[in-house]
Amino acid sequence: MDATFWAFVSLILFLAVLVYVKVPSIVAKALDARADRIRKELEDARALREEAQQLLAEYQRKRHEAEKEAADLVAAAQREAEHIVADAKAKTEEYVARRTKLAEQKIAQAERDAIAEVRARAVDVAVAAAGKILSDTVDGKVGKTLFEQSLAQIKSKLN
Repeated sequence: MDATFWAFVSLILFLAVLVYVKVPSIVAKALDARADRIRKELEDARALREEAQQLLAEYQRKRHEAEKEAADLVAAAQREAEHIVADAKAKTEEYVARRTKLAEQKIAQAERDAIAEVRARAVDVAVAAAGKILSDTVDGKVGKTLFEQSLAQIKSKLN
């Protein structure tokens, strides 16, 4: 009975104690529990991955929609800007036409006023010249007769 024999016997007794205390079933349960925990973590990770992929797809869809909406807004703004420019151009042309017409009317009125003033001055000058000529050529008796005739004409025209 040497040491190898006793080592073998000790090993057998140790294994028998382990079997008696049910260590293999405890180890098996622990390994099964660990395997279940790992399986559950893998399922959770798979579910999280699927959820993350769904979120990614949703955010990509939202980003695409936002980009489309931004492009639509830019296009609408460009159309509105073009409309505003066209309106401004039309209003400017209308304003220039009105101002031109007003200027032409003012010029025409100034011409009429100038012509009327020239006529009035011509009449004043003619009346003054006629008065001068009459005063130089007409004596007192003829002047009185002309004055009375003129007065009668004015009275008849006023009535």
